[in-house]
Amino acid sequence: MSREHDQILILDFGSQFTQLIARRIREERVYCEIHPPTRSLEWIREWSPSGIILSGGPSSVYGEDVPTTDAALLRADIPVLGICYGMQLIAHLEGGKVHHGRREYGRAELTVERDEGLFAGFEQGVETTVWCSHGDHVDDPPPGYRRVASTSSLPMAAFRAVDREIWGVQFHPEVAHTRRGDEVLSNFLFEICGCRPTWTAGAFIEDTVARIRERVGDGTTICGLSGGVDSAVAAVLVHRAIGDRLTCIFVDHGLLRMHEREQVERMFRTHMGMTLVVEDAADLFITRLHGITEPEQKRKVIGNTFIEVFEATARREETGARFLVQGTLYPDVIESVSTGGPSVTIKTHHNVGGLPEEIPFELIEPLRELFKDEVRQVGRELGLSEEFVGRHPFPGPGLAIRILGDVTPERLRVLRGADAIYLEEIRESGLYDEIWQAFAVLLPVRSVGVMGDERTYENVLALRAVTSRDGMTADWYPFPPEVLARISTRIINEVSGVNRVTYDVSSKPPATIEWE
Repeated sequence: MSREHDQILILDFGSQFTQLIARRIREERVYCEIHPPTRSLEWIREWSPSGIILSGGPSSVYGEDVPTTDAALLRADIPVLGICYGMQLIAHLEGGKVHHGRREYGRAELTVERDEGLFAGFEQGVETTVWCSHGDHVDDPPPGYRRVASTSSLPMAAFRAVDREIWGVQFHPEVAHTRRGDEVLSNFLFEICGCRPTWTAGAFIEDTVARIRERVGDGTTICGLSGGVDSAVAAVLVHRAIGDRLTCIFVDHGLLRMHEREQVERMFRTHMGMTLVVEDAADLFITRLHGITEPEQKRKVIGNTFIEVFEATARREETGARFLVQGTLYPDVIESVSTGGPSVTIKTHHNVGGLPEEIPFELIEPLRELFKDEVRQVGRELGLSEEFVGRHPFPGPGLAIRILGDVTPERLRVLRGADAIYLEEIRESGLYDEIWQAFAVLLPVRSVGVMGDERTYENVLALRAVTSRDGMTADWYPFPPEVLARISTRIINEVSGVNRVTYDVSSKPPATIEWE
């Protein structure tokens, strides 16, 4: 990342909300990164943050082998904000006491006592709703600190150092339930750290194109284009940097949505003028999936076959490519290394399949600094259509993990047709952009029905639609009944093999968004 931009360092102590902190900061057009708390003070100084945020976490400062940081960090003349466990850690490192036993989960009413710094613009003595999730707490501030906010059950809901820009809050400003949380974080960025809001899609494109040109030189690259937003934006970004020295390979594994292959060819060949090789391997994938019903095994078969086909196609095309473009996003980077948090591994269905340990290419991952919403904005700046950039997420293994049980050509026909009707009706109803993700799932269940005065015994189809801000949590979408009725009627009438349609009303958690 160019040092033309101010940047915030987030040290992750295991909170399930750490990514939300980063997203909120990025929304303020300030660059930030999440790193483990084991980063040395020397490394932190070299990284040169404008401010540091210590995240929450499940630990107690008095536990064994709990994550911590160098106490000298709080004397390094860098503004620090501790959130929940981060506040408790500041108190502990600075000689204060952290106490057990005052549990506070859910909403609380915060009263600001000093409308300064972190709470600039807040009215003293006026309550505002915040969201808490903690068992330990700070009753008395460390020497040299003073209280700045409280709740009815916590006299020390926020404090600050008198002589330094070190702040702590016991609540979570990053979650949507904290009514003025965005203002708290904005005050930290701009009032306390003095950041400038320069992290924009245009600035990212300019920086990244320059870095790609410098790295690739006069070499060539290839890209595995899946048709999804991530690989598409990565490919267009690299194409802007090196032009025709990029070759995109699209593997049609036969598990795509209706007309998806044609849409990809039209978008990238016709509209974007890019070199695109399409490899039809549908029969191979379907054959290898025969009889496999366990979800993880499906993913492994698809991933391994994809790599095999992709490498064979690349050799046949004789591109001489030295570099391989990947659409890796920042959440993948965060989750692929342990940062002290609970998320350690990438879900294998997020991508078509992991790369082998040894590959004959150097990786170019131009989106590895970005969250999904930022990728969409970059895509818009690069000229991709809103219809394409705003598409709902689609898993790499495609319809295979939306067919519960055996994947066959007939079951693919049924699901593909039903899914197309579902999405068409959502768009026609003007609801598509309100929904994070919508799709149909073919169940390994048949039910009795009556169609044309005859008894039927056909497939049951489930519909799924969720709203979400980030994909980490999600709620089921409350369709108007008449829309669901129309969708169900069309699917049963137009897709032979389905006689019953259900709607999934489970949220995440406890359910996941995808069924497999």
